[in-house]
Amino acid sequence: MTDQQTEPAAEAAWPPPTTVVLVRHGVTAHTMQRRFSGGLAGHNPPLSDEGRSQIAAVASWLSPLRDEVAAIVASPVLRTRQSADLLGEAWDMPVSEEPGFAEMEFGIWEGLTFDEVGRDDLMTWYSSLDSRPGGHGESLLSVQERVLAGLDRLLSAYAGRTVVVVSHVTPIKTMVAHALGAPLESSFRMQLTPASVSVLSFRDPDHPGPPGAVRLYNALPPPKPPFVDHGGW
Repeated sequence: MTDQQTEPAAEAAWPPPTTVVLVRHGVTAHTMQRRFSGGLAGHNPPLSDEGRSQIAAVASWLSPLRDEVAAIVASPVLRTRQSADLLGEAWDMPVSEEPGFAEMEFGIWEGLTFDEVGRDDLMTWYSSLDSRPGGHGESLLSVQERVLAGLDRLLSAYAGRTVVVVSHVTPIKTMVAHALGAPLESSFRMQLTPASVSVLSFRDPDHPGPPGAVRLYNALPPPKPPFVDHGGW
């Protein structure tokens, strides 16, 4: 009898991960004054000249990725749509909108600084994921539900490809925490600079490994020094 040699089992050919390049919008007048600036229900300020210059620098920095990018997807809020349009113009690409990636609504805190809101109200907000800013805004839990629903739609539409998402502080931090498998409260411990770039990867749902990974966080186009406060909060 001749021993039969068997070939080793081939490893499963997993589909490539989906790469999500997260770009925070450039600065507005509210950003520079560190005022709460929410979604479509708020003041909806436009980019400042500086904000437009910041996004132009991001477009140039990320231009080597242009041929890999399947889509540019933006929050429908003015400052993010303007930022995405600048990327689209630089790369000759259309822009689509995903309402799930809009900024948190801050209710009566809209347009106020942290000092104007006051320490007691801020501590109440920080202490509970169910707390609504000023009693009328969106809770972090409701924002998380909305953002992750948008992310699910994105991953379904662009599975295995690279997509650029232009969004805001709260949605980006929410997606980063989700990719890390970290609690939502961890978003309070992240700083995110205007016009910064973060990169997440998401594997196929059937992959045995962790579903998400953070490849880059809060990166700025050179020559911006990474250890200087550029106005993120």
